[in-house]
Amino acid sequence: MKKNRKVPIIRSFGYAFEGIWTGIKKERNMKIHCLAVILVTAAGIFFGITATEWCICFLLFGMVVSLELVNTAVEAVVDLVTEEKKPLAKIAKDTAAGAVLFTAIMAVFIGCIIFIPYAFEWLRSVF
Repeated sequence: MKKNRKVPIIRSFGYAFEGIWTGIKKERNMKIHCLAVILVTAAGIFFGITATEWCICFLLFGMVVSLELVNTAVEAVVDLVTEEKKPLAKIAKDTAAGAVLFTAIMAVFIGCIIFIPYAFEWLRSVF
């Protein structure tokens, strides 16, 4: 009987980072999310947002990027299982994509709540 041996933890981390990198390399929307992370981080540094606001931003970054990775995984598994158009495959893909979209929209709304007052204050000080 074969013993089930667990993969060393360092190798598990390697697989996880490989998955993240694959998502960034192969998925257009993941590139867009990464650009948003960079731009929001730059804006946060520029405006000097509070520690609480940083925590909210990091939480939202994690949620959106994680959901995009899960969406990519769902799409890959569905494509692996069937090449035909099937109603359940469509539901799986569409709902996974919808979860990403919904979270990204909420992140934009929350980002506006955080950053618009800073932008108005900055514009007031410049003009």
